[in-house]
Amino acid sequence: VQLQASGGGLVQAGGSLRLSCDVSAPTNSLDTMAWFRQAPGKEREFVASIRLSSGVSTYRDSVRGRFTISRNHFWTTTYLQMSSLKPEDTARYYCGAARKFGNAAVYSMYDYWGQGTEVTVSS
Repeated sequence: VQLQASGGGLVQAGGSLRLSCDVSAPTNSLDTMAWFRQAPGKEREFVASIRLSSGVSTYRDSVRGRFTISRNHFWTTTYLQMSSLKPEDTARYYCGAARKFGNAAVYSMYDYWGQGTEVTVSS
């Protein structure tokens, strides 16, 4: 399974970006997709997750209400719509895929990772 993240860029505070994560393998083998992020000098942190079959999503508190995770009809692409961006959202964003259900906020739950896409929010 290969994941390809895209959609990052430079945006002013208050702006929006939509990240995409394309999955290269049959997605019926996957349970959960997620986005994590890592800022320079910090640990990778959970941002949002979605269970592919039900569409149930979870978010970290600091992005709830501003970010929306979704997937397309065939589950081949997962999106992260980011609005009202803040400078503290600046990070490299990674998408992950898990074969089994578990604690979606835990990094080690995910079996596959994309290479990440850079998001920079200027003040």
